[in-house]
Amino acid sequence: MATETQQFEYPVEEWFTGEYACLPERMQDALREYVINRHETGDFLRAVICNDLRNAVSRADAENLPLIPLYVRWFYNRAPASCHGSPAAFFKWLSAE
Repeated sequence: MATETQQFEYPVEEWFTGEYACLPERMQDALREYVINRHETGDFLRAVICNDLRNAVSRADAENLPLIPLYVRWFYNRAPASCHGSPAAFFKWLSAE
């Protein structure tokens, strides 16, 4: 299991700076838990992570719906490439040690 001291391509301390600072705190926590500790996400984030934007739109609450493009950019710019982009990547990320 990873820890916050683990090295990622983009420093964890800067994941939610700049334009990404406006992502809701509860969602920032969920993103950290998924990427760092490989914890399961809710249905909305799972859809974003799996690149299933139709389901992301249908599962988003009023706060997150307009932020979907920002989540997509966050994964592209901040998260490890191997943790997103398809259902296979999602499940592989969760099951990796």
